Amino acid sequence: MAASVSPRVAPQQPNRRFERTLTAQDVEAAYAEYTAWASDLEHQREASELEGVDNADFPVKLQPLFMPYRYKIVYGGRGGAKSWGIARALLTQGANRPLRICCFREIQKNIKESVHQLLKDQIEAMGLQDFYTVQAETIIGANGTLIMFAGLSVQTAASIKSYEGIDIAWVEEAASVRMSSWRLLMPTIRKGKHSEIWVSMNPELETDPTYRLFIEDELPNSVLIEMNWRDNPWFPDVLERERVHAKRTMRPDEYNNIWEGKCRNAVEGAIYADEISEAITQGRVTVVPYDYRLAVHPIFDLGWNDKMFVILAQRSLSEVRIIGAFEFDHETLNAISAQLKKLPYNWGTVWLPHDGTHGDFKTGKSTKQIMLELGWTKVRIVPNVPVETGIKRARLCLERCYFDKRHSEPLVSALRRYKRNMNTKSEEFQQPVHDAASHGADAFRYLSIVVEKLTNYAGADARSTHNPGAATYPVDEEMGM
Repeated sequence: MAASVSPRVAPQQPNRRFERTLTAQDVEAAYAEYTAWASDLEHQREASELEGVDNADFPVKLQPLFMPYRYKIVYGGRGGAKSWGIARALLTQGANRPLRICCFREIQKNIKESVHQLLKDQIEAMGLQDFYTVQAETIIGANGTLIMFAGLSVQTAASIKSYEGIDIAWVEEAASVRMSSWRLLMPTIRKGKHSEIWVSMNPELETDPTYRLFIEDELPNSVLIEMNWRDNPWFPDVLERERVHAKRTMRPDEYNNIWEGKCRNAVEGAIYADEISEAITQGRVTVVPYDYRLAVHPIFDLGWNDKMFVILAQRSLSEVRIIGAFEFDHETLNAISAQLKKLPYNWGTVWLPHDGTHGDFKTGKSTKQIMLELGWTKVRIVPNVPVETGIKRARLCLERCYFDKRHSEPLVSALRRYKRNMNTKSEEFQQPVHDAASHGADAFRYLSIVVEKLTNYAGADARSTHNPGAATYPVDEEMGM
């Protein structure tokens, strides 16, 4: 038996972000397409015990959820009722026609980490307890609608195939979803021509895969809905007081992310949050061309079992110019060296971390020895200083840096994400996290330790003047190796 549920739209302020103008006729036509099979609603309800549930309070800005788009992206800050509205839209559609729905998160270790409880609460709020049966791991509708829950991080090319019959995939907290997860999921959700992927998130960084994929690049047949506190007609007074207090006391970058759904300059708790934010706001993440009169110094972070990171830096007087940053995954030093030598640069000194003198267990040769054999004439070792000392030096070095936005994005992204572990009991920050961001951050820490030793060759033209828009930059004197 099908429950007849239709959305009751709440009055609201005009849509200030949604760029596609929707008329009342648009919404009615779209909803009619979804419920055409049940044109005679009274007939569908004649034996139903669900009297009084034919309306569901619904924000007007989320009406595109009832329109036939392949990708529906809802993003914004706190208090926008994004998850609440999506849950109601799914339950409404699932009550009106049999659907297979799966609610995904990147990491879901157990059902408590899913939106299972949220859907259960909305079922009760909408008076649909007699229609939906809430089980421990799934939710089942009287008409055959099935709602499931799963984590994306544990999926493989084989396991994801079990979701090929899904009508709607809802990916919640999608800002943290990896590109590898999207590559698995997107071609899997392909049931007929009406299968859909719904995405909800509070954006973190504009370099995040999800933000780039769905918002910055905007896939075909997609609709973007920015949903913030002002778009929620039921925004409670208690949250309004919190918001006003936050605006008064938080850093603008933090407030704009949490409450306005804007991207951060750095992740929450990032070690270099202030420094990288300053570099961005001051326009030091920009176009920084190679200056042939300055030496280019490769600074390595060595990764024996994971990634290897290389920063290409030039120094002119007090300025440090990052003209390139590369992350290599399971590539040999021979391959990396060959790729670097293809660049037409005036090479300076190769800098390796302190373990660059350690011999390989297979060959007995150190990284320094290998690089010398590969033709790099100047190879030196970064002094081994405590991590915290290096972080302090990195903070000071960041104030001097210009980053080429075309070729240094991996480093900028790493610095924006580099953070500390937190003791969950004491809520105190501890040592830095070793993750994907630590490779680039470690390489930058090594750069900051040797920055005063990044020298140029005698005879360079020191007469030019600084011009950020020019193809070259001034050089400094030979400081000696």
